[in-house]
Amino acid sequence: MQKKVKKVSKFVNQPFDFILCAVVFILLALGIVMVLSASAPSALAENSESYTYAGRQLVFGILGIITMFILSKVDYRFYKKFYWPIYFASCIILLLVLVPGLGVSANGARRWVAIPGIGQFQPSEFTKIGLIIFYAGYLSDHKNELKDFWLGFVKPLCFIIPPIGILYLIQNHLSASLIIAMIACIMMIVAGARMLYFILSGILGAGGIGAFLVYKLTSGGSGDSFRLGRIVSFLDPFQDPLGDGWQVIQSLYAIGSGGLLGAGLGESKQKYLYISMPQNDFIFSIIAEELGFVGCSIIIMLFAILIWRGILVAIKAPDTFGALIAVGIISLVAIQTILNIAVVTSSIPNTGISLPFFSYGGSSLFILLASMRSAFKYIACRK
Repeated sequence: MQKKVKKVSKFVNQPFDFILCAVVFILLALGIVMVLSASAPSALAENSESYTYAGRQLVFGILGIITMFILSKVDYRFYKKFYWPIYFASCIILLLVLVPGLGVSANGARRWVAIPGIGQFQPSEFTKIGLIIFYAGYLSDHKNELKDFWLGFVKPLCFIIPPIGILYLIQNHLSASLIIAMIACIMMIVAGARMLYFILSGILGAGGIGAFLVYKLTSGGSGDSFRLGRIVSFLDPFQDPLGDGWQVIQSLYAIGSGGLLGAGLGESKQKYLYISMPQNDFIFSIIAEELGFVGCSIIIMLFAILIWRGILVAIKAPDTFGALIAVGIISLVAIQTILNIAVVTSSIPNTGISLPFFSYGGSSLFILLASMRSAFKYIACRK
């Protein structure tokens, strides 16, 4: 009996977060199942094979888990030595979409890079993690400057201008730009920058955006009609039910049809080519239709636990660099989760934000799992 107790105690005291690890695997498993359910009609129509998308997602999930195990053996302080090269690499990789034969355009955007024999990936997913490492290194090395307006607020924010400019102007990727900006601001606040600067900037920014939208709506300009239509359509999607409002309306139908317990796994009606590419950004609406309010609540609770455990990792980190890496990664998960659910419920404009662990996308899932290395090795355990 004592031997069994010792074995259990030894397992519990291992230097990894069992709860975080379990939640990651549960979300991954649920995500692959829901990708299979949501994508089956589309895959069957496109490839005469229902398992196409789910099979690819499973492969990248396995690769991500393997990478997560490998990275758990690497001391996180190793990355701090190279945070400047990582920054430049994170910006340069975004330009690969311009390389003839590599860049791929789809749905009016140029966001993907195709590697022969391997497949496509989104450079922006690598950039998000690269910039998290960069900001963690830069802010930890310049802690004494963070209270100053120019050195601690303006200067750090200037580093996000190149990647955001490339994402917005070249890749037409507004959602990734917003996410990167939000993560950078959160990391700066946690590192010690004055909150007042961000509040004033937010007020001025919101006022400027509001004035711009009013001008565009009243002047009848057509230059940004596509993006403007998506922004305005969420206010009343039924004004244009066959155009900009179509996707959101079908999403709301799916969510409303789910009720308390849902129609059952695999029983969604809206995934039958009503919601465009339901395995992607709008997969949460399929989850709501099939698993209902109860299923959605459980999934949201799992994300809340994941965020909570990530915050604990940041708190227990022995240095500023480790804490900021944990803050950046968990902010990425939290921001994308909140914004994705807000989009599918028509609470905010449709900006094309994926749901972590659930939305189809090999590069996104791989990078996300690789960044969860703290699930297997506490940052705080690195002495």
